[in-house]
Amino acid sequence: MASSKEYLDFILDQLSELEEITYRAMMGEYVIYYRGKIVGGIYDNRLLVKPVKSAVSFMANVTYELPYEGAKEMLLVDDVDSKEFLTGLFDAMYAELPMPKKR
Repeated sequence: MASSKEYLDFILDQLSELEEITYRAMMGEYVIYYRGKIVGGIYDNRLLVKPVKSAVSFMANVTYELPYEGAKEMLLVDDVDSKEFLTGLFDAMYAELPMPKKR
């Protein structure tokens, strides 16, 4: 099942206080970037982020889920209704995320 543009727009609105939030559509899903680094994505209308240590310690409930068959597990973000939580999560994760590979 592909993610809806409406859910993407909702998540982008929740992250609107952060600068340089971008996304790329990929096979009906969306990869989310923060200041040029991949933070996670929207898969089947779920926000999933990379399972870096800072994200695990920031979240009260940690649930690992597969974005799609054959992928590595990611963290499910349940509290998408809180702008403060989402912006804090992305800020906490940023330093730990790898720089994108050069093409």
